[in-house]
Amino acid sequence: METGKKNQMEQLFWRIALHDDEDAFRSLFLDFFAPLCVFANRYVENRETCEDIVQDTFFRIWKNRKTLEINTSGRNFLLTGVRNGCIDYLRKKERELLWRQKETHDRTVSDTEELYTTAELEHLLNKSLARLPEHIRLVFEQNRFEGKTYAEIAAGQHISVKTVEAYMTKALKQLRVDLKDYLPLFSLFL
Repeated sequence: METGKKNQMEQLFWRIALHDDEDAFRSLFLDFFAPLCVFANRYVENRETCEDIVQDTFFRIWKNRKTLEINTSGRNFLLTGVRNGCIDYLRKKERELLWRQKETHDRTVSDTEELYTTAELEHLLNKSLARLPEHIRLVFEQNRFEGKTYAEIAAGQHISVKTVEAYMTKALKQLRVDLKDYLPLFSLFL
């Protein structure tokens, strides 16, 4: 780039930063938008995405105009901003792809879990409940299967409501451990 054009670009950046000069910003944008889109296309092959990245770069320049630190030429500053925007975009797309792959895998695993019959799920639940101490199991069953309130259970068992709460906490904790792979399915029962 010849010295005159380089100085002209530097002047545009100064006018933008020091005087909030919208005309200088417009000139910078119009002069460099298309070439920066071509540059962005080296990284990202979608034209609209390239345009978005370049527009975002110019938006950041305008938004941060008072705190801009240009340690290289204005041209390099623009190229670096667009290149970083492209790299950020590509990283985001890679994360989205990994997330979609994980979601597809999780959905497949979840779908196979849903193949259990209701009888099989009840058997797993009963097996876990049988491992609980009897007084805790009875409290749990009265609350979850018979629909009794903590107060009703406490009165019937001659214990405090706090004790009922403690028993329920212990029961649920144990069930979460025993049935961790099936919790979404057991929410239907519990």
